[in-house]
Amino acid sequence: MFIRGVELKVKKRFIAGASCPECQKIDVMMLYKEHDVEKVECVECGHVMSQPKDAVQASTRQFEQVIGVFKPE
Repeated sequence: MFIRGVELKVKKRFIAGASCPECQKIDVMMLYKEHDVEKVECVECGHVMSQPKDAVQASTRQFEQVIGVFKPE
């Protein structure tokens, strides 16, 4: 991923045993985050899946609050 000539490192993980819904190959699905949205991409055919924004908001609890932030010293 590049932004204005600067390469950003994106943590990518492979999903063991997962198959691509497009090409049907196994062990080719890569999970990563882009703009705080989890995406899954097939490294063979390039098929990309992401969770719809409505589904993300629906999973958020209504009265969720932050009590404090942990800062290890």
